[in-house]
Amino acid sequence: MHILIVEDEQRLARLIKRVLTEERHVADAAYDGAEGLQLALTGSFDLIILDLMLPEYDGLEICRRMRAQRIETPVLMLTARGAVEDRVTGLRAGADDYLVKPFAMAELLARVEALLRRGRALTEMTQLKVGDLALDLTRHEARRGERVIELTAKEFALLEYLMRHPGQALTRTQILDHVWRYDADAISNVVDIYIHYLRDKIDRGFQHPLIKTIRGVGYRIAA
Repeated sequence: MHILIVEDEQRLARLIKRVLTEERHVADAAYDGAEGLQLALTGSFDLIILDLMLPEYDGLEICRRMRAQRIETPVLMLTARGAVEDRVTGLRAGADDYLVKPFAMAELLARVEALLRRGRALTEMTQLKVGDLALDLTRHEARRGERVIELTAKEFALLEYLMRHPGQALTRTQILDHVWRYDADAISNVVDIYIHYLRDKIDRGFQHPLIKTIRGVGYRIAA
């Protein structure tokens, strides 16, 4: 998993990075709030370990800005402040867990793994991804890269079906049965029409098309 560490105590940041790397995670470190905020807002990390007290932007401000941008990356907040009100403030700002310094690395790893499991479960339930295309099943929203894509209800249902079977060749009959659920013979070209609509919305303007035609079979979506 890809983890961002935002910690201005560089010795501690390097130690956490080494421990995470030994656990086969990919870890990046930022040593101030400005760099940490810039990296956090990319939304490209599976978890962020975030110190509360940072130069330029503190951990609370970084959390608030992430959540305002609808970036739901799990956040483990680190702080020397152990008071209940401090923990409550951090959680209300958008942190998912709170660890008070000094701490044992074994506890840090346990909390990291718990947050990663929770994040995977939540993503699997609410979001489908193929390459840089994401389908949010809760918000009923499609996004490719930074572009939000407006879809009709039927286009959304078709894209969801394709994305639930990434890399798999789906026949027109399979698609009709699962998306339209009525007689395939009567509307044999409706799949082709809606595939054209989807391509126009999610592939046009991008160098790498995601929807592929499998000649003699049907269609598949793949990165």
